[in-house]
Amino acid sequence: MSTDSSAKDEIVVQGISASQGIAYGQIFVYLQSKVEIPAYRVGPDKRIDEIARFDKALLVTRQQISKIQAEVERTLGKNEALIFDAHLLVLEDEALISETIREFETTGLNIETCFDTVSKKYIQAFSEIDDEYLRERAGDIRDVAQRVLQNLLGHAENSLSQLVERRIVVANDLSPSDSAGINRGSGMAIVTDSGSRTSHAAIVARSMQVPAVVGVRDLSNRVKTGEWALVDGYDGIVILNPSEDTLFRYGKIQTQKKSVEIRLLEANRQKAVTLDGVEVALMANIENVEEVAHVKEFFAQGVGLYRTEYLFLNASRIPTEQEQFLAYKAVVEGISPNPVIIRTLDLGADKPMTSDPGLFPKEDNPFMGSRAIRFCLEHKDLFKDQLRAILLASHHGKVKLMYPMISGIEEMAQANGVLEECKAELRQRNQPFDEVLEVGAMIEIPSAAATVDILAKQCDFFSIGTNDLIQYMLAIDRGNDRIAHLYEPAHPAILRTLKRIVEDAHRMEVPVGVCGEMASDPVYAPLLLGLGVDSLSMAPRLLPAVKYLVRAMKMSDARDLAVEVLGMASSGDIYAKCVQFHRSRVAFD
Repeated sequence: MSTDSSAKDEIVVQGISASQGIAYGQIFVYLQSKVEIPAYRVGPDKRIDEIARFDKALLVTRQQISKIQAEVERTLGKNEALIFDAHLLVLEDEALISETIREFETTGLNIETCFDTVSKKYIQAFSEIDDEYLRERAGDIRDVAQRVLQNLLGHAENSLSQLVERRIVVANDLSPSDSAGINRGSGMAIVTDSGSRTSHAAIVARSMQVPAVVGVRDLSNRVKTGEWALVDGYDGIVILNPSEDTLFRYGKIQTQKKSVEIRLLEANRQKAVTLDGVEVALMANIENVEEVAHVKEFFAQGVGLYRTEYLFLNASRIPTEQEQFLAYKAVVEGISPNPVIIRTLDLGADKPMTSDPGLFPKEDNPFMGSRAIRFCLEHKDLFKDQLRAILLASHHGKVKLMYPMISGIEEMAQANGVLEECKAELRQRNQPFDEVLEVGAMIEIPSAAATVDILAKQCDFFSIGTNDLIQYMLAIDRGNDRIAHLYEPAHPAILRTLKRIVEDAHRMEVPVGVCGEMASDPVYAPLLLGLGVDSLSMAPRLLPAVKYLVRAMKMSDARDLAVEVLGMASSGDIYAKCVQFHRSRVAFD
C-alpha cells in the first residue's frame, strides 16, 4: 500500500458497508449535473411534432440503455445486467407515457416540462414506500427520466466511462447507468452520500469486487478531486488524508483479510461437519434463476428460501401460471438433486406490484397490513396460479412449499385448503406433480411462535424468519433511524422464543431452519445451532465464513453456549459471549 503523505489532518467518516475490501487512492468527485428545463408554450400547429419528438427521445433512450445492458452483461455478467430490465420497463410504462401526453394536451407546455412534472410524481411516490428494495427503485425512474430529458434537450450522455486513471469515485448517488459506466480498471472504490446495501451502486461494486461505502451523508460536498482517501468496505469507513500509521495498519489488515478469504474458500469445499462429527445443513437464499450458479459455486446444500415475489415486482404485468412454472422449473432443475424451498408471495402494501397498483391500497401500517399470506388468501385466483406453478415444478426436482407470515392454524388451514384445490385441478388436467410435496410455514409473527405445537399438526417443516420476528417482538421499525439501534437479535426475549420454537417443533418431530440474517452471522450461527436449529440458510457469498466456523467448533460447545446465554439478562453480555465463542475458534494469524 502506498505511503503518500499529506499535511492535512486525518478525518474518519462512518458510513454503511456495502461491498467488502480496502482501497487507497485519490478521489474523483462525480457531480451529476441537473438538467435545466426551459418552459414554454407549444402552438397547436406544432403539437404533433412535439409528441413525435417525445417518441424519438424514448426510442433513443431505450437504445442507450440496451447498449449499456449488453456491455454490463459482457463485462460483469447476466445477473448484473438484469438491473436494467427495470429501466426498460419504465420506458414501456403506459401510465407514465400517457400521463405525460395528457399533461401536454392539458397545459400546452413543452414536452420536457410535462415529462419532468409527471416523472417527479412517480419518483416521489416510490420514495415514500416503506420497503427498502422498492424505495431504491425510485432511482430507476430518476435515472431514466434524466436520460429522456437529456435526449429531448440534445445534451451529451452523462457517463463515468471516460474515467481512465484509478480513482475512488465519490458521489451524492450513482444511478445504475453511472455505476455501469465505471471502467473496471479505473474505479477502485465507490463512496456515495446516500444509498443502502441494496442500492445499485452497492450491487455493481460487489459485482466488480471493489469496496464500497454508502450513506456518508454530504461527503461529496466536503472533498475535492485529487484528495487522498482510504476506503474500508469491511467496517463502512472512509478515512480522508490517512496518516502513515493508518496506512501501515490497513496494509496489514488488507494482507490478513485476503489470506482469510483464501482460507475460507478452501474450507468451504469441505463438508459442514463439526469437530465432534455433527453435520450441519447450510443452504442458500435466492431471488432468481441467475443465482443458481452462486448456490453451486459456494457449495450450498440446496435453497432454503426462494423469494418468488421478485418475479412479480419487476414485471410489467402479473406473470401467468406458465411463466411462473418455467421460472421455478429452471431453479429446481438447476439445484437438483438438492432441495428448493419455494416461498409463496410475500407481497403487500409495502411491496406493491407496479404493474397493478390497484391491488395495493395505501395502508397506514403496511408491515401489519394486507401482505404475504393475507394478500394471497384475499386474491385467491392469483394465489392458485402460483400454487399450481409450484406444484408443476415439483415434478422436476425436490421442491418444498412454504407460506410466509402465518399467524395461526386458521390461516394455515385456509392456505392448505387452496393447495388441495390446486392439486385436484392438476389431477383433472392429468399434469404430474409431487403428491407428497412437503409444506411448511415461516415463523416470523409472535402468535405463530407461541403456537408452533398447534401449527406443527399441519406443517412438515418450519423456517424462522428472524428479521421480521425480531422486529415484531421488540416493536421496532428497522427502517426508522431513531430506533434502529434497538433492533437486537441477542435480546433475551428473542433467544427464549427461539428456544421454545425449536423445542415445541422437535417434540412434534418437525424440523426447524433459520433463513433470516442471524443465520448468516458467524457470531450468532453457533448459538442458533446450540439451540437445536436443524439448518441455516443465507446469501450464497456468506456461506464460507459460517461453514469455516462450523468446522472449527464442537456442537457440544455450541449447546453449552446456548445454555449459558439463556441464563443471562443483558443483550450486551449475551452478544459479548457469542463474540468470545467465535473469536476463540476462528483465530487467523
